[in-house]
Amino acid sequence: MLDENAVILLVEDDRVDIMTVKRAMQKNAIGNPVHVARTGVEALAMLRGDGAPKIEPAPSLILLDLNLPKMGGIEFLKELRADPDLQDMPVIVLTSSNEPRDRAAAFEYDVEDYIVKPHSFDEFTKAIATILAYC
Repeated sequence: MLDENAVILLVEDDRVDIMTVKRAMQKNAIGNPVHVARTGVEALAMLRGDGAPKIEPAPSLILLDLNLPKMGGIEFLKELRADPDLQDMPVIVLTSSNEPRDRAAAFEYDVEDYIVKPHSFDEFTKAIATILAYC
């Protein structure tokens, strides 16, 4: 379970999904600080403090969508794992893609889990509770 002060980085470009993740956390009484990056490029900048304020303390968990503009989620994972300062950060893929090749590609970069976004809010809330209970 995440420490209550543990920082989460949500890498997601869809406004509705961002609100849904935040609402699901609120419904689960999870008050961890959440930073949002809308692209992989923005997320890396926030993690490195390169052209964006650096997230301090570093995130204890990254929730990553795969379908992102500018830099897709798999490209982001490749960059993250190649950076000695960031390579050990735990990542959970939270995406709408149920494609076996996307799942396989994500696991090549040592993600903690791969979760397909549920369609109903109740299922989404359960998924967030499960994710954060095992981190």
